[in-house]
Amino acid sequence: MRALEYSRASSAEQAISIHARDEATAYLAGGTTLLDLVKIDIMQPDRVVDVHTLGLNQVEVLGDGRTRIGAMVTNTQLAHHPRIKSDYAVLSEALLSGATTQLRNKATTAGNVMQRVRCNYFRDGLSACNKREPGSGCAAIGGHNRSVHAVLGTSDQCIATHPSDMCVAMAAIGATVQVQGPNGKRDIDFQDFHLLPGSTPWKEHALQPDELITHITLDKPLVGAKSAYLKLRDRASYQFALASSAIILVLDGKIIRDARIAMGGVGTKPWRAVDAERALKGAAATPENFAKIAALALQGAVPYAHNAYKIPLGQQAIVRNLSTLTRGGVA
Repeated sequence: MRALEYSRASSAEQAISIHARDEATAYLAGGTTLLDLVKIDIMQPDRVVDVHTLGLNQVEVLGDGRTRIGAMVTNTQLAHHPRIKSDYAVLSEALLSGATTQLRNKATTAGNVMQRVRCNYFRDGLSACNKREPGSGCAAIGGHNRSVHAVLGTSDQCIATHPSDMCVAMAAIGATVQVQGPNGKRDIDFQDFHLLPGSTPWKEHALQPDELITHITLDKPLVGAKSAYLKLRDRASYQFALASSAIILVLDGKIIRDARIAMGGVGTKPWRAVDAERALKGAAATPENFAKIAALALQGAVPYAHNAYKIPLGQQAIVRNLSTLTRGGVA
């Protein structure tokens, strides 16, 4: 057992001030990831700052049509919110496909964005892992890398996938992360928030020291869009994605006028398939085009010893999702 100092902040400013006293301090929201990692001694904070009572628990529609989500909104609240269900169905579906009901009731929006990887070599506390101990190596590259290891965005330093379903949907929608820190407030584009491992895999996000996520603002929904989240996994519940797709489409008969595509389970961060989106805009909804788009989305994928299957599986996650969304409009 490790002793922790506990503080409950009454404002964002107070939370940031307490956090800034010592680098061995962590923000505590729902605790569904932090406490797990503390128990297995992967994260070792000396103190935690409880931020779940800061009033950041509202979903608001802004005047410009965007939707602002408080950092402490739970996954359950967000998934079932009327605005999310009606205008961002892909996000509601992604949230409901993840974890258990009990975890969704506690897990927060900001905590979901900040969750750590599920690589066994990261979590065992013994194996070489550059995320846990910079410079020690990556045991996953030469080890068992079937399920929670990526084929997109990898490096010779790390191949762990980002585990979030919610973040894949947000990557497709487009969003802005609002943060507050010692130097004030700033916005981070969602696509820039999660970092590729590159040569510094221990740097997982774009937060500066002591910064706190306060809100995530979703882009204005596409007019007339249909969306869906498809998650492929070893079993039907309580399992991380082997491959997933979040797709948003605007259809004009059999022609796709606008599209957003993001993928999970295959990338080291929530993966936005921008080139595939561009190729899909103006294309006819045909099985042949869907196959071409899917291949483009996985272009450049690098397989490892046990996860080469993720390339065709990731393509299927896109093709099946597109086929379902355009059913009745396929040429």
